[in-house]
Amino acid sequence: MYLVHTYLELPSGDKLPRDIRTLVRSAIMPRDGVEHVAVHTVSSFEVTLGFYLLADALEEAEERAVRTTRRLLRAVPELSTARPTGAGVPLIPFLWTERE
Repeated sequence: MYLVHTYLELPSGDKLPRDIRTLVRSAIMPRDGVEHVAVHTVSSFEVTLGFYLLADALEEAEERAVRTTRRLLRAVPELSTARPTGAGVPLIPFLWTERE
């Protein structure tokens, strides 16, 4: 299973609705291949979508997350003006810290 984040930003003046988590979760379809989606509001106009996906390879998981995000931008009217700003697998910093 892979966790892939996609990052969205709304244009100036647009704001995320309070129920954005519910809207995104209800728009996920079985064909998306998403086991779970986490929705993190970064600010009133930025959101990070965290997709937990089963895939054979990282590239497949990233591609599926981006494809699902693009579909969500069409399926969720409240996100129709959002602009994707990035996607990728988050790194876990504590794995690279020195241990005593």
